[in-house]
Amino acid sequence: MKNKKDHSDKKIKVDAPEAVKAAEETLTPGNNELSEIREAFEAKEKEAKENYDRYLRAVAELDNYRKRAAREKADIIKYGKEDLVKDILPFLDSLDRALEHADASDAQAFKSGIALIQDQLLCCLKKHGVEKIESAGMDFDPNFHEALMQMDSADHQDNQIVSEMEKGYLLNGRLIRPSRVCVCKKTKENNECAINEGNGE
Repeated sequence: MKNKKDHSDKKIKVDAPEAVKAAEETLTPGNNELSEIREAFEAKEKEAKENYDRYLRAVAELDNYRKRAAREKADIIKYGKEDLVKDILPFLDSLDRALEHADASDAQAFKSGIALIQDQLLCCLKKHGVEKIESAGMDFDPNFHEALMQMDSADHQDNQIVSEMEKGYLLNGRLIRPSRVCVCKKTKENNECAINEGNGE
């Protein structure tokens, strides 16, 4: 009996290191896999943080762009006519000088000077796309003219513009103010007279 017990103890002592070794071999691959998973997770976590930082920067840049665009738009609306105003200022200076040197005895020279300044101003406006609508003697066109009154005129045809009370203007082909005009409106009696005169009666 003693021999048998000694033999079994001896077997346990011999088998124990092999069991530990087998256990270590079984656990080691698991530890390596766990380490790899941990490293992959940390890498993804770092990548997610970087992406979030990039997102925050992009949102901040977009917000700054919107604010800058709003400021620029407001400036364009506020100062968009600056070039036109700068071009008109010399004519105001010329008018000031003309008024300073105006002499009642030389009315014709004063009138000529004002007409010259008017021509220069019209040239300046034309440079900026402003054109005057020619109306006198033309047929009435509701797209460009506004009739303020009607009158009979022997020198004009029916629906023809007799006189212009206020000039109209176009900006790059678009109407910005119609010409305010007086339009010829033939009465029935005058029309009959004109027909009779035409027939030699």
